[in-house]
Amino acid sequence: MTTTFPGPRHAVALTAPPQGATPDPADGATERLQGRAVQGHAVIPDVTRHDRAQVGALLRIGFVQGRGALRKELTRCLRTGRAQGPIRGRTIGGGHLTDMVLISDRPAEVADRAVPGHWEGDLIVGKNGKSAIGTLVERQTRFLMLMNLSKGRLAVHVRNALADKVRDLPEQLRRSLTLDRGKEMGEHVRFTVATGVQVYFCDPRSPWQRATNENSNGLLRQYSPKGTDLAVYNQAQLDAIAAELNGRPRQTLGWMTASEAFFRVGAMTA
Repeated sequence: MTTTFPGPRHAVALTAPPQGATPDPADGATERLQGRAVQGHAVIPDVTRHDRAQVGALLRIGFVQGRGALRKELTRCLRTGRAQGPIRGRTIGGGHLTDMVLISDRPAEVADRAVPGHWEGDLIVGKNGKSAIGTLVERQTRFLMLMNLSKGRLAVHVRNALADKVRDLPEQLRRSLTLDRGKEMGEHVRFTVATGVQVYFCDPRSPWQRATNENSNGLLRQYSPKGTDLAVYNQAQLDAIAAELNGRPRQTLGWMTASEAFFRVGAMTA
């Protein structure tokens, strides 16, 4: 059965798991724990900030000690293809926003992911800063939506693209949106008026406060590495990429996919 959330242009279609199907703990459990592909998809491990710090330290040791072909091979094996990990705490975007509601004012249900319908949003920017893709990730289910920004990435373009996407969702799945302080988000008040979705902003130089979104952006870079002209992607292609990422089993979701998790909460809250 397929459930389609109505929308004029960007309907969100989700496929329910087969009725009555329950996973056998012995069926494929070994493969999942060993990190192999599940149903043809790569498993996405979820790690804590402490784990990431430890892994980062080990990688730095490897790169310091690695030389020549070893160093190149280590770089090739990294997901991002970079020898140096991203610098945490850098400012994304710029400009001065007004009438912001800060992340510290978010309800507790947002922080603990207890209620679905709370989203994180961002832009990834293409070659020479001339193209961009908008990203939206639901915090509880990790469900990803992508937005074509071929019209531009000024605040008005971003506001319209965000509003179009969010309005296609059922009302119970559009509760709040957490953003960084980029100048592209300058029309956030008009967005809230148009959609009824409250916007919260991260603290300065704190993109880690949108960790779910940052992780999804990293996965998206597998399809479009930095320096790519993102204008080549139309909305249908972006929807296909999002569907593929949403179809990967997630450890944090009990090895469900983001699509399965999103369908379930959509059905339960309808």
